[in-house]
Amino acid sequence: MPNTPLIRLTNIKKYYQMGDMEVRALDGASLEIQRGEYVAIMGPSGSGKSTMMNVIGCLDSPSSGEYLLNNKIVSKMSDDELAQIRNEEIGFVFQTFNLLARTTALQNVELPLIYAGKPPAARKNMSYNALDSVGLRARADHMPNQLSGGQRQRVAIARALVNSPSILLADEPTGALDSRTSVEIMALFEELYQKGNTIILVTHEEDIAKHSHRVIKLLDGKIKSDEPNTPISMEEHLARLEKV
Repeated sequence: MPNTPLIRLTNIKKYYQMGDMEVRALDGASLEIQRGEYVAIMGPSGSGKSTMMNVIGCLDSPSSGEYLLNNKIVSKMSDDELAQIRNEEIGFVFQTFNLLARTTALQNVELPLIYAGKPPAARKNMSYNALDSVGLRARADHMPNQLSGGQRQRVAIARALVNSPSILLADEPTGALDSRTSVEIMALFEELYQKGNTIILVTHEEDIAKHSHRVIKLLDGKIKSDEPNTPISMEEHLARLEKV
């Protein structure tokens, strides 16, 4: 069904009880994301963006509302079904890379394929291809401590991509990187988007969100705005850094 959104959130609410106080992390959020979009979700601390990321990534379940991913009702899935969705449909990229220190770049990328039960030869071939896609095949045998911060994040992105997921979900992916390396990682995201990947970027940084093609802003658990965006180029971003 070509017109069916990849993601559809309908009146999603997520409430937490903290003592006598009820925290409304998400308070009736609804949105649709089509396959092949590049979306940034923004908001200050406490706005609900991390909770929305956790719901989209099937790391948390809403208190109420409906979440459809690939036309499947996620909010009614079992824990085993959610684990399968996380491994097959969603590639995660985190601020702190989350690489295993005592394994090579190639072995780190292979991890989701081990969980998926892929045979060794297929795992290695798919992992080399994923490292190719982020320009790091030549570093396949390097340990994380032999790589720069930007290279480690590229390995993490390769690991997220290795299963050909429906969504690349990036949580503050440049938060641990210097400004110039951050721009390089955002250029890689644009390249992946141009190849047809669906990218959802969660960030509090305006400069990082400006690389996306659509910006959703949250405030107090509600969607404050949802606007198309003309992305900033790598060259323009670097020029701005030179002026600082």
